Amino acid sequence: MIDFLGLPWVQRLVYGLGGFIVGVLVEKVVVTRVQMLALRTRFKWDDLLLKSIRGLPTVWIGATGLYFALGVGEIDPQILATGYSALTVITMGAAILVVMRLAGGAVEVFSTQAGGPTHSPTLVVNLAKLVVGVMGAVLILQNLGVQITPLITALGIGGLAVALALQDTLGNLFAGVQIILTRMVRNKDYVRLSSGEEGWVSDVRARHTTIETFPDGNLVTVPNAVLASAIVKNYTYPHHALWVSVDVGVSYASDLEHVERVTLEVAREAMREVDGGIKDQEPVVVYKAFSDFSIDFEVRLQVRDFRSQGPVRHEFIKRLHRRFGVEGIEIPFPIRTVIMKGAPPA
Repeated sequence: MIDFLGLPWVQRLVYGLGGFIVGVLVEKVVVTRVQMLALRTRFKWDDLLLKSIRGLPTVWIGATGLYFALGVGEIDPQILATGYSALTVITMGAAILVVMRLAGGAVEVFSTQAGGPTHSPTLVVNLAKLVVGVMGAVLILQNLGVQITPLITALGIGGLAVALALQDTLGNLFAGVQIILTRMVRNKDYVRLSSGEEGWVSDVRARHTTIETFPDGNLVTVPNAVLASAIVKNYTYPHHALWVSVDVGVSYASDLEHVERVTLEVAREAMREVDGGIKDQEPVVVYKAFSDFSIDFEVRLQVRDFRSQGPVRHEFIKRLHRRFGVEGIEIPFPIRTVIMKGAPPA
């Protein structure tokens, strides 16, 4: 009777398949349960670590099974050396992938802790991963016995040619780095460009910055080089709160003291009752001009953020119009009086 377990190719098959099967079980059972426990804690780093190794225990344990499989029986030395080198690249590559994920996740965690609930721009996360990836590639090449110095020289010469061919791309890349380092705009900032585009900054990428327009929610893509050289008004930085102005005109026959008192009462009521108004901030009424048919003044209300100005302005105008009607304060129509001198012709 043939002893199949004693055959080298059967033992190699058992080691190889067994390694991957054990890896899948560890991934599905052990790692998943530990991840569920980690999600119940407030500590973020354990979640990041478990997220970074997702899918890789199968690779490591499977590679270990293949390593033992290569040690069974007699194999051609050339094939054996190639197999061990391939397993080394796979194992080290998986470890480098974990470090890349950790680097990107660490940037996200630190940016969240430093700047509130916003995420770090994609460009910063990708640059952190790129640095780790390049260092890991150098380690793998050194481990394989590849000389790095000639490779770096060749890459330097080739890099010069690539830089000349990709001037616009590299210009946008460095402009994106400048935007992030100078904190010119940040994620979730509401900005208005000198070219007229405005909205919430959603991300800064290698080539462009995406802006989500308000209120339609469409995405506007602005090249980083254009954004870096544009005149930008940031409605969020350094303060989220902003003043909203409403222009009003009343009849020349109005008692201006009465008008001011009524307007302030309505403004305080709107800021107190409408979501988005700052209750503790006193509204301001400033008379501005004698126009052709009315005395014009400006009402200034402070709101929580840019998104809040619409609802507060809307409700204030409605309430002011209703209150002026109750108080008998006239908001005149545009009128023009024409005086003709001399008698009309017969």
